[in-house]
Amino acid sequence: MSKSYKIGVIKGDGIGPEIIDEAIKVLDAVSVSQGFNLKYEEMLLGGSAIDETGVPLPDATIQGVKKCDAVLFGAIGGPKWDKLDRYLRPESGLLGLRKEMGTFANLRPAMVYDELINASSLKPEVIQGVDIMVVRELTGGIYFGQPRELHADKAFNTMVYTREEVERIAVVAFEIAMKREKRICSVDKANVLEVSQFWREIVEEIAVNYPEVELTHMYVDNAAMQLIRDPKQFDVILTGNIFGDILSDAASMLSGSIGLLPSASTGKGVGLFEPIHGSAPDIAGQGIANPLATISSASMMLRYALGEVESANRIDDAIKKALSEGYRTGDLGDFDAKEIMTCTEMGDIVADYASR
Repeated sequence: MSKSYKIGVIKGDGIGPEIIDEAIKVLDAVSVSQGFNLKYEEMLLGGSAIDETGVPLPDATIQGVKKCDAVLFGAIGGPKWDKLDRYLRPESGLLGLRKEMGTFANLRPAMVYDELINASSLKPEVIQGVDIMVVRELTGGIYFGQPRELHADKAFNTMVYTREEVERIAVVAFEIAMKREKRICSVDKANVLEVSQFWREIVEEIAVNYPEVELTHMYVDNAAMQLIRDPKQFDVILTGNIFGDILSDAASMLSGSIGLLPSASTGKGVGLFEPIHGSAPDIAGQGIANPLATISSASMMLRYALGEVESANRIDDAIKKALSEGYRTGDLGDFDAKEIMTCTEMGDIVADYASR
């Protein structure tokens, strides 16, 4: 009897529905060829949830994701909801969902495809061979710390980390490093922040259990510079919530387009898999969005949540094949392009290659 998995699907706002549809197309193609079943259940989050239910994170979504094997998510947000109170905005729904799911570890790979070496704004010799994994703590830090207040003449947020929060994200990073080049750079601001001093001390304690892994430390401002100056020096970057948010977006541009890179949010329960880009409302409905980051996120879902490693490899290889043969979406420009594809056409190409 073939395996069957239940996948929560959150299409979201903007280009979310378009890119999720292409990822599902690829998942269906590879699942048929590899002999397992995927059952999908759609759920609301973000602006679309606000429009239908009045809140960005309905209780039905919270309860629904907990019954799934994994969740595939598109993107949320847009100008339509920007003026709402913070707790009612789409982004608050996503933060709340991550918290409810216990997804404390955000994995963001940043790799440069040889076929797109000229698409980056950096010199080819600087970025060729770049393969970085950013491990970002996702449910603690300044985004969630209390107290937080906004007044007419003053506002403040609180950065807080507990020992448990730092220990568990450090273990995730060290375990990943053991499967890669066994190098971790822990990024903080320990020269001025007590929270970062605390972070650094605990990471060093965890490192004792992984003597094969080389651990270095770097201040976040220097890390931002080094990502541009010499990105190949990094293998695994371990960092907190706000620093990871910024650094992973900076790292994403090494590839030439934010439309290429996926992410996985994992932890104590069901994992959430999503492209790192936003909802791009300016191009929504035009059929020109790049679905590759979402398709790659679906590959990470197969690999990390479902254990379908061969199927994940097939999708990764299909993406590389499509790029090597010159298929591009508009965000990648004309760099060595054989043909500029629509979102749907790119999904068709990858699905076909993944099924073979």
